[in-house]
Amino acid sequence: MSLITDYGFVLLLLACLFGFFMAWGVGANDVANAMGTSVGSRALTIKQAIVVAMVFEFCGAYLAGGQVTETIKSGIVDASLISPELMVLGMMSALLAAGTWLLIASMKGWPVSTTHSIVGAVIGFAAVGISMDAVKWSGVGPIVASWVISPVLSGVVAFGLFMSVQKLIIDTDSPFKNAKRFVPLYMFLTGFMVAVMTLSKGLKHIGLNLSSNQSLLLAVAVGVLVMLLGVAILSRIHVDEEADKAFHFSSVEKVFAVLMIFTACSMAFAHGSNDVANAVGPLAAIVGVIQSGGEAVGAKAALPSWVLLLGAVGIVIGLATYGYKVIATIGKEITELTPSRGFAAELATATTVVGASAIGLPVSTTHTLVGAVLGVGIARGIGALNLGVIGSIFMSWIITLPVGAALSILFFLILKGIFA
Repeated sequence: MSLITDYGFVLLLLACLFGFFMAWGVGANDVANAMGTSVGSRALTIKQAIVVAMVFEFCGAYLAGGQVTETIKSGIVDASLISPELMVLGMMSALLAAGTWLLIASMKGWPVSTTHSIVGAVIGFAAVGISMDAVKWSGVGPIVASWVISPVLSGVVAFGLFMSVQKLIIDTDSPFKNAKRFVPLYMFLTGFMVAVMTLSKGLKHIGLNLSSNQSLLLAVAVGVLVMLLGVAILSRIHVDEEADKAFHFSSVEKVFAVLMIFTACSMAFAHGSNDVANAVGPLAAIVGVIQSGGEAVGAKAALPSWVLLLGAVGIVIGLATYGYKVIATIGKEITELTPSRGFAAELATATTVVGASAIGLPVSTTHTLVGAVLGVGIARGIGALNLGVIGSIFMSWIITLPVGAALSILFFLILKGIFA
């Protein structure tokens, strides 16, 4: 235990720095996936999207980020087969590797998966730096499966939502009147969905344990509040006949632009709740080892609230300083988005991601959102999709995991050399 005894404080400081760097990368790169549809559909400007994301990413990360963090911390590697010293150095190298790749990708404007980056990095150091047996392959299976299942599921939900919009609003004799009638119901759904997941699963680590019935009643109340707020805002929107001459559904899209503000908030919350784990999961494992004086990492170790706070602040700073680059890339290039299409994609993604967070499954927000946008595009016909951009996004997904693993192995060897 001499490494942890001698260098515990230094290792903890470095781990916090690397965790913050990784969280910064999540904010700079992955939050663009959460906000890109809002900006692309012109429901929000880039500045407005960044403000919305800063508030709701922070709330999602801090209030509902604990469940997925447990999976990243102790669901991928078998702590019993890794010495405490190597666990600390390995998780540090995983954070540094994933953060480095996200920095490179953000500078290039590539939307890559932070989940791929960190899972690849953790597997890389454990499999090569320790042994193949140190990886919980049975735990990795569901995570990898979720990368396929989540975009398909999100695409199906987005397709269904967009078709319901077509049937209830767009293809009717009075689309504007029907938009004002049905959009508040979509607002209720948005508020209820985020609230029920947060209240029932996310608040346990801050000491608030609610029963299922209490959570359900509170979630309904939140949904009704969101709906009433939406109705108040919608009452100010009137038919713009001049704009409707240029584009028949211009007034209808204004109604959906209001809805997009609510779905953007839920999307940012969902993203924060899932993806903060990519930054703070390894950090939580390191903190657990150092605070226990070098004892093996226990899967049940409490998640310190300050670790989630560090991740949440890092995400917000990354978004504010560098997020605009990838937002501009993703918002406008997969398919042409209007507020009604963007709403379907965002609500489908938020539902899928928050649901995955509730069961502790780290899904890729990038995959889930692209799946949802594809679902909306397919509802309009395959010609509506920019297949070249989709191909390049798929390529970046494929290389992210091996790059994360390779960088992690490199940094692991360097850190071992320094502290050995």
